[in-house]
Amino acid sequence: MEVSTVPVSATTDEHIAIKGKDIVIIGLQPWYYDIGSNCKNIAMQFAQHNRVLYVNLPINRKTYYSKKKDAGIRKHFNIIKNGGSKIKLIKRNMWEFYPTSIVESLNWLPSTTAFKTLNYINNKRFANDIKYAVNYLHFENIILFNDNDIFNGLFLKELLTPSLYVYYCRDFLQGYDYWRKHCRKLEPELIRKADTIVANSTFYSDYCATINPNSYYIGQGCNTAIFNHLDNHELPEDMRSIGRPVIGYIGSIDSARLDARIIETIAKYNPGWNVVLVGPEDDQFAQSSVHQLPNVHFLGKKPLQQLPAYVAAFDVCINPQLQNQITQGNYPLKIDEYLAMGKPVVATRTKAMQLFEPYTWLANEPADYPALVERALVQNSETVKEARIAFAKSHSWENSMSELYKAISKHLKN
Repeated sequence: MEVSTVPVSATTDEHIAIKGKDIVIIGLQPWYYDIGSNCKNIAMQFAQHNRVLYVNLPINRKTYYSKKKDAGIRKHFNIIKNGGSKIKLIKRNMWEFYPTSIVESLNWLPSTTAFKTLNYINNKRFANDIKYAVNYLHFENIILFNDNDIFNGLFLKELLTPSLYVYYCRDFLQGYDYWRKHCRKLEPELIRKADTIVANSTFYSDYCATINPNSYYIGQGCNTAIFNHLDNHELPEDMRSIGRPVIGYIGSIDSARLDARIIETIAKYNPGWNVVLVGPEDDQFAQSSVHQLPNVHFLGKKPLQQLPAYVAAFDVCINPQLQNQITQGNYPLKIDEYLAMGKPVVATRTKAMQLFEPYTWLANEPADYPALVERALVQNSETVKEARIAFAKSHSWENSMSELYKAISKHLKN
């Protein structure tokens, strides 16, 4: 395995604010999950000018003994059980790390005080794993970047003593049933102790700023190289028997975020429209009545590289969200992906969607969707398409990272 023991080259663009640093990233999404994420993109950007250790989520005891394990977790499980390389080179200056300590499943505890006490033990195990990898790679004066992992990251500032602790807020976990009980007290505690907080929506940066003034809005990046309107995409095989027009969605089909009533309203309004949903589906949504509608098609999870071909096949793109605590401030990356391909978009009105209002049609309630879809189908000139594409391109990872580097450099001591 290649291990760089010398600082990363400092020859870089002048706008880069930090370089030659050692950065450790923790978060809720392991590297081995084959889905795109902000944190993965940020890690890849960091690694252009710094050394990066991407730490996979530690396995908890409940998952360890579960019989249901996807391919990624099975790989992690085998490393824990049978040994093997815990540190894997992803690319130059960037490594993936598989922590081998088992953390206890604690969320069932009714008392947050008890949870916090026992969670410290979990954090200590996790920190010891990270120290092993940091020492192996000869990392020094680490910057710790925490991607929204409240529980596993709660005590890491004390246990790892990083030169800077950055908390990245991009999801309102307190809105979920699983997280709500303990997050209501523990996320504010984590925000208070972090040196720098960054967020990808103004809703979240404003929320964090009420707790810690060192909170910054850094915007959002979109991979316009993948979602490129100039590419010629072949019609996916599983869409060839589906008639036009197609009203389409890509992303997680999550009952906490998506409103099945909207899909039903669109499909029933015009049986000649076909509603296509591409993405993994949770159990609750899989039991919804929309599965009985003949013009609604669930095509399942697809690799990231295939998604642009589906978007290209959509006549109108939708984001049929619920209006709740989870969605109000959540930055809708898929809107950028839709717009980057010049597609007309109809979405639920949320605070985060205000940014996109000049380029989309926003629905206040499910009943608004059909009329807006009709409008989107006909108001689709080349001039409008070009404006959508230009707007999406302004949300580049270069621009977002520039704001992130500014936030970090304000508080970095060395």
